[in-house]
Amino acid sequence: MPRILIVDDDTDLLNACRVGLHALGHEARTAGAGRDALDEVALHPPDVIVLDLGLPDLDGLEVCRRIRTWSDVPVVVLSADGSEDRKVEALDGGADDYMTKPFGMRELDARVRVALRHHTAGTVDDQTTELRAGRLWLDLVHYQATFDGRPVDLTPKEFEFLAYLARHAGKICTRRMILENVWGSAYARELRYLKVYAYRIRRKLHDEQGLFLENDPSVGYRLAVAGGEPPAATPVP
Repeated sequence: MPRILIVDDDTDLLNACRVGLHALGHEARTAGAGRDALDEVALHPPDVIVLDLGLPDLDGLEVCRRIRTWSDVPVVVLSADGSEDRKVEALDGGADDYMTKPFGMRELDARVRVALRHHTAGTVDDQTTELRAGRLWLDLVHYQATFDGRPVDLTPKEFEFLAYLARHAGKICTRRMILENVWGSAYARELRYLKVYAYRIRRKLHDEQGLFLENDPSVGYRLAVAGGEPPAATPVP
């Protein structure tokens, strides 16, 4: 039974989520503050965290950032703020998904199951620790990158965007493919995310003309590598 930690200062919401998720086959624990959540994650490691941003002691994004320093547990953010800037900030801060309040229990269950699937696929099926695609090198364990031998400071989602393209270097990846695999199925129509992230990544790579991170406006994106060569991968020992 998957273990879910729900973090929110609304006791009614906590009770409803605990009962609802249990009925849907999950084991649910709760925390009403950020520091309590950090203790719970350390003492009773969950499979997924459902995290409100408006906590009484710590901002939810700060909680997420602290967790990311020592755990890759999936984090599904809850917030009454549905603005694009807040979503991008949360995803850049290490969150795996973002839900706005109010929400339905079936939607929450679906988001939790997607987070579990992505996490399991990433830890079991992916047997490489490094990728090299042309001028780009990625350390998939430590989220480090170099381009033309120079370190590149990427946010987690920028890194995952590039890593997905690097796995398919030289091939066009549709916008929907990228969104579903990097952000999750709930973001399949958020096409503006790709434009924002592609622009930021190109600036960091000094590739403002899009000669390496190419864009086909009618389809999607690809990394330009000589002769469409496949990425070199270093396996887990």
